[in-house]
Amino acid sequence: MISTFSLDPSMVATIGGAFYPTGYSMVMFPDEATAVAVATDLSTELTELQIFLLPPSTVFSQLTPTVSDADDPLPSAGTEGATVRAYTKLAKEGHHGLLVETPNEDTAQRMMEVVRRHPYSIAQRYRMLVIEDL
Repeated sequence: MISTFSLDPSMVATIGGAFYPTGYSMVMFPDEATAVAVATDLSTELTELQIFLLPPSTVFSQLTPTVSDADDPLPSAGTEGATVRAYTKLAKEGHHGLLVETPNEDTAQRMMEVVRRHPYSIAQRYRMLVIEDL
């Protein structure tokens, strides 16, 4: 089911507060039509997953602000701030995102089988302490 995204406190890193939705994957697409098509395919093929559509305005209003303190007081040892900045850059170019629940490797692989049928810009899976390129 495709849902409207609302940043949940569980989706930010404990240290620094950057966007870090453990158990989800973020995939961005060059345009809204592609993002919606992939979301529709995913909701048909992987019916048990939560899928959120993130238009550029949502990236700007909900994800981008999470990196304002990510490197304060010290630079982050992780890449979560840089990853959110990459989403912001793509959103400025009109890219749309999908946040897809991927609780395990099998689900992430099944999701990427659907995603790879379409052009996508970036795909990141958030696991405990690791952001994985997909």
